[in-house]
Order: sequence, then C-alpha cells, then structure tokens
Amino acid sequence: MTSNSQTNCIIVHGCPSNKEKAMNPKTRSYNKHWIPWTKQQLTKLGIKTQVPLLPSPWEPDYEKFKAKFDRCPVSQNTILIGHSCGTTFLLRWLGDTKTKIAKLILIAPWKIPDSKRPERIEFYSYPIDKTIKNRVKEIIYFTSNDERPDGKKSLKIIRKVLGGKIISLKNHGHYIFRDMGTEKFPELIEQIIKK
Repeated sequence: MTSNSQTNCIIVHGCPSNKEKAMNPKTRSYNKHWIPWTKQQLTKLGIKTQVPLLPSPWEPDYEKFKAKFDRCPVSQNTILIGHSCGTTFLLRWLGDTKTKIAKLILIAPWKIPDSKRPERIEFYSYPIDKTIKNRVKEIIYFTSNDERPDGKKSLKIIRKVLGGKIISLKNHGHYIFRDMGTEKFPELIEQIIKK
C-alpha cells in the first residue's frame, strides 16, 4: 500500500468489561492503547484514518455497531483493523455485507464469549464466512506469546477458516497498554503501508 488519498484505514476498538469505566473519557480505555498513536502516524503519512466510537461497547450488539459503522467509507482500497471484540465485529460485518477490501488486520482476535452474559454470547456466536478470504487481498493477525488462552484459541478458530499471516510479538499480551507498556505500535504501521 502506498500512502495516497485513495487508501483509508478504519480502526475498530475493543469492548470494555463494564459501563462505569467506559463512560468517562478520562478512564475509558477501549479506544486508547495504541489506537490514537496509530491514527496520528497514519495521518502524517497521508492515510485518512477513522476510529468510530461504537455504541455501548460494554454490551456489544452487532446491529447497533453495524448501524454506526455503515456510515464509514469502505472500499476496495480500505484497510480494516480490529482489536479484540472489534475483530469479531469486522469478521461478522464482512461476512454479512460481502464487501471487498484491501487488507484485514486483526489484533488479538477474539471469537470466544468472554463472559456468561447473553449479549456477549450472542455477539461472539456466529459462523465465520469462509468466502471473506476471496474478497480481502491480505489477512494479517497480531498475537503474542503471553496472550490469554482464549485469545490463542480464538486465533486458531479464525485462521482455520480464513488462513492468513500470523505475526507474534513477544510480551505484547492482549495488545493493551498494560501488557505492551507503550502506545507505540510500529509493527502495525509497517504492515499497513507494506505493498
């Protein structure tokens, strides 16, 4: 990918565990970690980047997420990037809409309900459309040696259906600030701009 006006990126954040933490812009973390830094770097490179704030992400609802996300401009030149539960949404959306894109980058992908709450079970329990790989030019996964066990299982489930390239970075955990110890994520930038 070259940095031109045609290429755009959309980053889909993860889902916090509870509403209380998520409501306060100072304490919320679902749209932080490496996301602001990545957007800043891509903007400097001339790549238009959006980070839509999805509604009530502590209670993920595919239809509500889709209504907001559908306002974003997605084309064959778009790079979609998802983190944790954002990867779940993107996979479901790509299967649902049959949209063609340039790249799909899934960071700490997740497919297993992370609680017994009904909305979480419904959100994560859907079949992955294997034809996604026919409409996406490149699929990349970021994982780590110290990712959570369900995260490692999730990656295996998704990759078994879609294939793609795995990049494992040491001691990055679930790709949140607490695990990474930094907001910088140069390896992601490298994969975005790579032809």
